[in-house]
Amino acid sequence: MLPTPQLPTLVILGRPNVGKSSLFNRLVGRKIAIVDDTPGVTRDRKEAEGRVGGRDVRILDTAGLEEAAPETVQGRMRASSEAALREADVALFVVDVRTGLTPADRAFAQWLRRQHTPVILVANKTEGRFGGQAAMEAYELGLGDPVPVSAEHGDGMGDLHDAIREALPAEGEAVAGDAERPLRLAIIGRPNAGKSTLLNALTGEERMITGPEPGLTRDSVAVQWTDETGAAVRLVDTAGLRKKARIEQHLEKMSAAASIAALKECEIAILVVDALLGMEEQELRLARLAEREGRAVVIAFNKWDAVEDREATKRRLEDALMASLAQMRGIKVVPISAKTGRGVEKLMPAVREVYALWNRRIPTGELNRWFETMMTRHPPPLSEGRRIKLRYATMPKARPPTVTVFGTRAEQLPEDYRRYLVNGFREAFTMPGVPIRLQMRGTTNPYADEDK
Repeated sequence: MLPTPQLPTLVILGRPNVGKSSLFNRLVGRKIAIVDDTPGVTRDRKEAEGRVGGRDVRILDTAGLEEAAPETVQGRMRASSEAALREADVALFVVDVRTGLTPADRAFAQWLRRQHTPVILVANKTEGRFGGQAAMEAYELGLGDPVPVSAEHGDGMGDLHDAIREALPAEGEAVAGDAERPLRLAIIGRPNAGKSTLLNALTGEERMITGPEPGLTRDSVAVQWTDETGAAVRLVDTAGLRKKARIEQHLEKMSAAASIAALKECEIAILVVDALLGMEEQELRLARLAEREGRAVVIAFNKWDAVEDREATKRRLEDALMASLAQMRGIKVVPISAKTGRGVEKLMPAVREVYALWNRRIPTGELNRWFETMMTRHPPPLSEGRRIKLRYATMPKARPPTVTVFGTRAEQLPEDYRRYLVNGFREAFTMPGVPIRLQMRGTTNPYADEDK
């Protein structure tokens, strides 16, 4: 018998009560660690396997890091955490943005900077209007870009999955490099929209049970597939997501959770919309969740063969997208019939096109020429009577395209001006339907002018 390959290991570190156990449960996908507001609830290391960023990983939840004498309980807890770090391939250092940085956070960050293990800085408890802004304080720790999340509510987990995937060691020569990794697709939508029928049509096999009864697919099902170009695809068919008020049975709650988890793990989501019913709140909610998690979306407008007034149906869809999904302006729509196969051949080319945009990086010089044009055309407004001076922009990452703007009081830029920049970026660099992140870095950030 061949030995089981050792899984890469994540360790979750941080002082007591910053939300480590909540993050552990969220990454594992089930409640294992006890979560409570009392500091020090976790005293022993907990271990479980989970799927993060498309990889199977071993996850360690540790006791809170505290400065204490070695012979005390707190000292032994810290020693256990340090031992866990020595086993880990990647460390997640969690801070609580509600409380703000403490001397203990700074001390442990300094210690982590001396270690050889890659560290991802997780700014937890960022739910609420000013959570993302509060996360910026974490730059002071000198551990790079903080990843804002709410472990309790699940916000920001897609970005965290991406950061972990980039930090993990490669799976081996066979998958080294993005070009050789399978494209991760999730098929999402309401029950009975035709998701499983579409999966069967794409793969050319009866992989999934289909029928007129809603809810035949109860869990997320992954299929390894090679598309018509010969490229590898990991295709996930998810259980249908109903309105929250109708998710009453435990099984349906599990199905909804599986749909959301698959969406967070994927790179591109195919949102299947029943053309006879149109784009309703369930589909809009899924599209907004995909955008929030930084995932690109292609709409498969299914049952198109049964639509009588196609022009009116198209107009209704366009109106719904314009009114409720302006943040993903230009989203691709492919009319199909999953049942007959008509139009399905156009779906993967559309997915590949969106995937290329989602991965696209703009050179710094080209980006700043665009940025200067935007400033000249429409200078930033005053904030509380004081001038906001934006200096330059960078693009630190793609997947999704992320633009960081530096300047005096940049973090005070009003929402309508941020939308102006995002829409201008989307139009100038032709990125229809792709989520775009805009980050502001004010000069109050002590890390802004240093090389990280």
